[in-house]
Amino acid sequence: MRSLFLLILAGPMAWAQPGADSWRAEGVIHVDHSPHVKLHSVPIRAVRLDDGFWAARRRINVERSIPSMLVELEQHGVMDNFRRLTSHTNAPRRGPVYTDSDIYKWMEAVAYVLQSDDKPELRATFDRLTNEILAAQEPSGYLNTYYVDERKDKRFTEMYRSHELYCLGHLLQAAIAYYRATGNRKLMDGGIRYVNYLIENFGESKRPALTGHPEFEMALVELYRTTGERKYLDFAGYFLSGVERARLHLTDEQVQYLFSGIPFTSRARFEGHAVRAMYASSGATDYYAETGDPAYWQTLERLWKDLVSRKMYITGGVGSREAGESIGLPYELPNAQAYGESCAAIGNMMWNWRMLAVTGEARFADVMERALYNGINSGMSLSGTLYCYRNPLESAGESIRNEWYDTTCCPPNLERILASLPGYFYSTSPRGVYVNLYDNSHLDWHLESGTGLKIDQKTRYPWSDRVEVTVTPAAAAEFSLFLRVPGWSRSTEFTVNGTAAAGAVEPGRYFEIRRQWRAGDRVEVKFDMQPQLIRANPLVREDTGRVAVARGPLVYCIESADQPGLGSLFDAELADPSKPFHEEFRASLLGGVTVLRHIGMVSEEPLDEEPLYAALTKSAPPEYEPAELVFIPYYAWANRGQDAMEVWVPLHQAGNGTR
Repeated sequence: MRSLFLLILAGPMAWAQPGADSWRAEGVIHVDHSPHVKLHSVPIRAVRLDDGFWAARRRINVERSIPSMLVELEQHGVMDNFRRLTSHTNAPRRGPVYTDSDIYKWMEAVAYVLQSDDKPELRATFDRLTNEILAAQEPSGYLNTYYVDERKDKRFTEMYRSHELYCLGHLLQAAIAYYRATGNRKLMDGGIRYVNYLIENFGESKRPALTGHPEFEMALVELYRTTGERKYLDFAGYFLSGVERARLHLTDEQVQYLFSGIPFTSRARFEGHAVRAMYASSGATDYYAETGDPAYWQTLERLWKDLVSRKMYITGGVGSREAGESIGLPYELPNAQAYGESCAAIGNMMWNWRMLAVTGEARFADVMERALYNGINSGMSLSGTLYCYRNPLESAGESIRNEWYDTTCCPPNLERILASLPGYFYSTSPRGVYVNLYDNSHLDWHLESGTGLKIDQKTRYPWSDRVEVTVTPAAAAEFSLFLRVPGWSRSTEFTVNGTAAAGAVEPGRYFEIRRQWRAGDRVEVKFDMQPQLIRANPLVREDTGRVAVARGPLVYCIESADQPGLGSLFDAELADPSKPFHEEFRASLLGGVTVLRHIGMVSEEPLDEEPLYAALTKSAPPEYEPAELVFIPYYAWANRGQDAMEVWVPLHQAGNGTR
């Protein structure tokens, strides 16, 4: 037994033991010791994304997005807000109440980059910003650039809107990510001082507190996982319990909008602010992973079904209303008016990542993938310097991408999700290793038994339907390889070293291959990537008579730039759905995309010349003529100017005046 213990300490399993460098083995969420999870995270540094779909996006993120966003943050006074508190500038405070969080999210993105690759200039910038931020921290631990000077007396008195704890949550997440990149605790220790100040002064028997914009809950649980201090987990439970509504005098409207203020476990459906809802659910899942409280799991399952069955866009986007940036009623999913904030899609992915860890069920990874490739990926331009705050599914050509927003939560949020992406690709369990996402990648990690393991993926996914997975354990070992079968793939084939793998293959589940693995064993996966026409539930009234096009994980759209012969994009309808799409990879278009072409029908007379209203019995249906329609991936729209776009295309009905 002693020799086994020494082997564990000396070998790859050192991640499971507390130690000075245990930070090296901690993933995006550190659930190695969480008692109510089935899957454990793999650290970002253990995964390399090679040339392929996401490597290109991540390269742009590091080379252009992150540097240019710091320039924007500086030009708009975000760091001067800290410097003015230490007499390094006389500049007035600029920006909304929550601007501190924007620099923290940017720093978190940098920290994730450093977990993949040490970049001394970025590390030096992070350290400089840390010093400037902590110089503004008060002896009590309080740190916020808005509630100072004439607003100092309002601290913690308007917590439904103050974002004080929201900003602190993002500081903690940046600090923890940097600790996991470098072992440097300076910013984390500053955040801990602030949290300890809160715990001393707020709680059920002390002053009442509310997060207002949920986020702090996630950060508190992650701080508990990082430090082992139980009080941080208990403090998260205090906020999730929603016990302070009466003492804080919250109205029903505020409770609905904030998605906090009442017990999380009393929630029956999603409503209110979309990002708050996703972040609250993420924090509640983290809390369940540590406590196993069944009431939390019942609520999480209920809310997940409410979202994916009635309130989520086909792109993985969340939030149908501009008013309040909120989730609408069931099946209220407008297209042109869709809000679909980038941060909400990111929150959707973050929440499903946690649900996947708890259950090991592929349905959550399917939602992650849908949000990532579509509702998140559309949020940043291909150039990496323009961003979508909202992501509609139809546009008449209005401007949608900007370098800067006064509320600039989305740009650094997009940057941090791209920087952290390697940490989502693989998971481990006592039975083996899980492949959650597909792309050219190299895993250099180990099984939970301690045996070293390398996995290589070779693929052109999402353009190609094939993935080759090479498994190389340090020594021959029996374990399971779990490969996700996406729900969109109607038929999926697996071979091991050229022989068909045994077992039932079910869409939306993991396919388990258990065997004695040896170095160089090869698994080949073939998905069904034939383009599919998707219909919406008939209760989504705006999509009645319309279809969306999907191929693999990608949702497609038509954009006016690809339909030069059309007077108006909205005069077109898709014809004869029984005919197949023509697929063509165009390397020079939009960074390289697979384009889909299909026969359509176009009104001979522009529809905008028709009367606004006409009697059905006296009006002749429009005459249509054939025209080719060209579809591009939704994420790539609005990269060639202000073009009209449509995801849900009318399906032409034969006999409606067709010639």
